[in-house]
Order: sequence, then C-alpha cells, then structure tokens
Amino acid sequence: MASEQPSVLLVEDEPAQREVLAYNLEADGFAVTKAENGEEALMLVDEAAPDIILLDWMLPNVSGIEVCRQLKTRASTRGVPIIMISARSEEVDRVRGLETGADDYVVKPYSVIELMARVRAQLRRTRPSTVGERLEYEDILLDSETHRVTRDGNQLKLGPTEFRLLSTFMEKPGRVWSREQLLDRVWGRDIYVDTRTVDVHIGRLRKALCQHGGQDPLRTVRGAGYALG
Repeated sequence: MASEQPSVLLVEDEPAQREVLAYNLEADGFAVTKAENGEEALMLVDEAAPDIILLDWMLPNVSGIEVCRQLKTRASTRGVPIIMISARSEEVDRVRGLETGADDYVVKPYSVIELMARVRAQLRRTRPSTVGERLEYEDILLDSETHRVTRDGNQLKLGPTEFRLLSTFMEKPGRVWSREQLLDRVWGRDIYVDTRTVDVHIGRLRKALCQHGGQDPLRTVRGAGYALG
C-alpha cells in the first residue's frame, strides 16, 4: 500500500457495487482494501487500521452496525472515521447508525461524486495532509500540495520519507507514535522495514528541522516512541 495515499477499507458484500466504488476511490487517489463481510473487515482492521472505512449496513454474519459498534469501542480504532452506507432511509435508521458511532450516513442509491466528497471531508478532519491541506505547528509550515516545508520562513530540505513523518506528527501534535505505528503510517503495511529504520529517519528529520537553527521540536518518549511537542 502506498504510504502517501490515504487508505480506505471498503466493506461491501455486493460484488458489482464493491468494484465500482473501488474503481472510483482508486481513480481519486485512494489505496483501497476490500472486504466482503463484517468478519473479514474486523480482521483487516486488526492487521492495520485504515484512514477511513466505507461500511455497508447489510452484511452476512456480522452486520455493519455491529462492526461499527466494535470499532468505536476500541481505543485503537475509535478515531477512524466510518461512513455507513445503507438502503435504510428512515430517520430512525440514520439515527441508529450515527448513535452507534458512524461519522456519516449515506443512503443507497447514492451519487458516487457526493460520496467521494464526503470521504474527503472526513479526511480533512482526521488526516488533513492527505487531501492537500496546509499544516502549521509553531514556526513550522507544511504545504502537502506543493511538498514544501518552511520553518521561521526558511525552506527546509526534506526527503520523501522525512516529509511523510513530519506530516504524520503535524496532523496530531503531542500524540506519541510508536515505531510500529509510524512504520504502518509512513511506510505502509505492504513493505517490510525494520523498526530501527524509524530511528534513522527520525534522526534525519531532526537534522532537517534544525538546519537553520532553532530547538528540536521532536520528543523521544522512552519505551513508547516519538511525538511532536
């Protein structure tokens, strides 16, 4: 999975709809993982949490509502936005879906263009760098669209991996990221990289951030990982 692309878990048991949605998501720049039922969806999320989940309500075995409920009760996946997709259009169904924890609710049949807009809207909230937003932290400015980073007005030279690391830190300043979490977010689940590689690139990022002076904004948390601020 390409780490620069936002990752989507698409959970839909109807093959034609699943393929149409996957095609449109991939054409829009998303890395798509597909699941045919609720059990498979939960297994895939356990392997690596996606950036966003498109979840059909009516699934065999484990329903979409139950998948949503389980994911929203776990600390590790509570923050992953879920867009519930359902043929149930009654107000009571919408309310039930949202009260279970879904971040948005889309009724079938839906406009694919509108659904893509809703996906991007959720990502602007949770992963702004993936949809071209500018991020700021103290005197650091990161423009994800132009791939430029400045600190106190000085442009910084960052490699692509260091840029992705900084994007991750700046999306959630203060959050402590473990090496394993950074590997999944920055390198992607399909690439094997030793956790020591994270330390190497953190060192390079620190050097780049301080190339024009200033204090190191990255914090090492012993036994836990790294954080910005």
